[in-house]
Amino acid sequence: MNAPNKHHKLLGQMLLDQGALSGDQLNIALLEQNREHQPLGRLLVHMGFISAHILKEALAEKLGTSSIDLSRITVDATALNLIPVHLAKRHRLMPLDYLPEQQCLTLAMADIHDLVALDQVRHQLDSNIHLIPLLASEPEIDNAIDRYYGHELSIDGILQEIETGELDWHSLNHQGSTYHHPVIRLIDALLLDAVKREASDIHFEPEAGFLRIRYRLDGLLHQIRALHSSYWPAMAVRLKVISNMNIAETRAPQDGHLTLTVSGRPVDFRVASHPTLHGENIVLRILDRQKSIVPLEQLGLEPSNLGQLQRMMARPEGVILVTGPTGSGKTTTLYSALSHINTEHVHIMTLEDPVEFPLPRVRQTSVGEAAKLDFASGIRSMMRQDPDVILVGEIRDTPTAEMAFRAAMTGHQVYATLHSNSALGAIPRLVDIGITPDILAGNIIGIVAQRLVRRLCEHCKQLVTATQEEARLLGIWGHQEPPHLYQPVGCEHCHNLGYKGRLAIMELLRLDQELDDMIVRQRPRKELLAHATARGFRSLADDGIKQVLAGATSLAELSRVVDLTDRM
Repeated sequence: MNAPNKHHKLLGQMLLDQGALSGDQLNIALLEQNREHQPLGRLLVHMGFISAHILKEALAEKLGTSSIDLSRITVDATALNLIPVHLAKRHRLMPLDYLPEQQCLTLAMADIHDLVALDQVRHQLDSNIHLIPLLASEPEIDNAIDRYYGHELSIDGILQEIETGELDWHSLNHQGSTYHHPVIRLIDALLLDAVKREASDIHFEPEAGFLRIRYRLDGLLHQIRALHSSYWPAMAVRLKVISNMNIAETRAPQDGHLTLTVSGRPVDFRVASHPTLHGENIVLRILDRQKSIVPLEQLGLEPSNLGQLQRMMARPEGVILVTGPTGSGKTTTLYSALSHINTEHVHIMTLEDPVEFPLPRVRQTSVGEAAKLDFASGIRSMMRQDPDVILVGEIRDTPTAEMAFRAAMTGHQVYATLHSNSALGAIPRLVDIGITPDILAGNIIGIVAQRLVRRLCEHCKQLVTATQEEARLLGIWGHQEPPHLYQPVGCEHCHNLGYKGRLAIMELLRLDQELDDMIVRQRPRKELLAHATARGFRSLADDGIKQVLAGATSLAELSRVVDLTDRM
């Protein structure tokens, strides 16, 4: 006989099974329910038998839906303006986030199956807007309505409020400050704005007379705001408070961390402060799990590159290296590769500095001074844990390199990053670190070098005819008519930048027996390149030019990232 589906269980029975409620308490609540005719869950909380949090989690499990913690959310001002306060209070719902391009409104509701409430919301909105209800407890929703409604949440509105009002800047020096303070709302609005614009970093940079705020969008920094320098002390205190940093320490660098819920999903921020001439410089790295753990097939790789990478991953032992500068997408590629092979039959362990995103079933470890663990000793320890696959965040010295190759020689598949400018450049780099050519040969599966280029906005890119110089850079001058290329323009969809999103260009060097022999004999790079090219190797420039001709990016953007001067 099949076990009953947990979604069909009665709420009281679920709480009994979880040990959150006793049989006597349930009987008392059921008797009260017969008299009061109120939902059982509400009575259990009112009578003090369970907490609102336990009720929310039990209801989420019963309904098979997601719950949300409203104490750690950041509310979108646009979403708030869509639902009037009287409707929110009447139906106990809270608008959280609105995505205009997807026409999606995320709501927190005490009862996600309240059809009357959902119909009232749809009547209030454009009929094309899709509603995404998330479960929250009634007290959380009531507190959120009181907290957010009636206060300015847009960046411009908050700045105007600060400029026209008399504020107590020192009231932020305490953790218990209320959300009514506009600086608290300003920081939340900036963080939310950066996430929605898909920034990877937020820079708060104090100058002599003003504060510069910049976002890193698609790899480039853009100034978003310039505020009066008098705002910065209170803003810096708020950032340090929510990041669990010492607000009294201003002369030494500090690291912190915070998590906010945006659009119903957790977004992590890695925070770092640094003392400068005009005050503390604070940079936040945005770690959005939803956008960083991408299936291998959705990385946007050319089919030939994807097939080559999958063949490299199919080899059971050896080292796979991913090279490129900081911000070139190495971590995303490695996580995608690990997710591709991550099954219950494979034991994967990682050493990272630090761990950026948790992966299910993967044993992840942070290295560094705080953990009292370095890469070399970490690999040595992990090899006693019976791993099948090991990821090493970075090979940066001889002990780490030696341990990584020892793991590969003992039957493990090892993924690692290395700083070099090209795939072939990784070989002399490893030799320089201290790995002999005899050990390199036969133990490297393949080397991936990658860069990220900005993708042209599909809504505004403009078709033009290539000039003679552009055709020469593309390597096709004199062979045919000048090709048609696309160039950036700028529109509301891309915030007038002309680009939206990024794509990876790669060169993949898969080592074979002949290439191993040439490495042992220490043949010059020119010969290694000729051998690889004869077997289909394509450089970063070649892969990038293919993307330019396909209209995915511009030649100017490719020239910014990849050296094309040898083609002139």
